[in-house]
Amino acid sequence: MPDDAAPVVPARIFPGLSEHNRMFWTGGADGRLRITRCTRCGLWVSRPAEDCPDCGGAFEARPVSGRGTVHTYTINHQPFNPAVPVPYVIAIVELVEGPELRIATNIVDCEPDSVHVGLAVEVRFERHDTDDGDLYAPVFVPQVETAEPERSVVGNVDEPRTNAHHRGSP
Repeated sequence: MPDDAAPVVPARIFPGLSEHNRMFWTGGADGRLRITRCTRCGLWVSRPAEDCPDCGGAFEARPVSGRGTVHTYTINHQPFNPAVPVPYVIAIVELVEGPELRIATNIVDCEPDSVHVGLAVEVRFERHDTDDGDLYAPVFVPQVETAEPERSVVGNVDEPRTNAHHRGSP
């Protein structure tokens, strides 16, 4: 588990793992956020799926930078689950890899009232021990401004494609 992984938060519900979403939910083990991308046309789709909605091509999970901005958010004050402390932030983060490449997530490690549209954020992962093994929920934290920006993901990051699709949460 990466040293910068967020502490485990109780009561997160995960979907059943499949060949299409496994890398999304396990990729945090090495600190990399992976989003599916069409091998034929290059379309990014933030919900793992069987094939591309544009061209029918196959998808593969590709690493992305893990950086983005808050596109929209809400602060939940209702204790729907007593194991989850309130308030907490539910957000849609637009990733820097392309306009409209968005992911539903939580913003953590900050005061909920400090979150705003346009806030620069970066991914961290919550590790959860499940029947399917360790799963890593991607959550986002405000970016720390430094002289040399630190990156939680390094290596080969793909070029953006302008007509990325969001197909719901993974």
